[in-house]
Amino acid sequence: MSDSENLDVRQLIPMKRHSTIFSTWQNLAPGKSFVLINDHDPKPLYYQFDAEHHGKFTWDYIESGPEAWRVRIGKAATA
Repeated sequence: MSDSENLDVRQLIPMKRHSTIFSTWQNLAPGKSFVLINDHDPKPLYYQFDAEHHGKFTWDYIESGPEAWRVRIGKAATA
């Protein structure tokens, strides 16, 4: 994925969202990112990333609702 690609999980069933997001992140090259589009604040996902991949990911809010949340999630260049 390039920096400009989006991952819109709003149409996925909730139980598939985190696995899809983590799979997308795992496939990123170091220093690359994607934009997650979600229908709620993905704060629990941030905590999961931090617990499992502390210091290896980047997280930047682009839009914070109320209709959609957009977060640029990246793989640290040193990951």
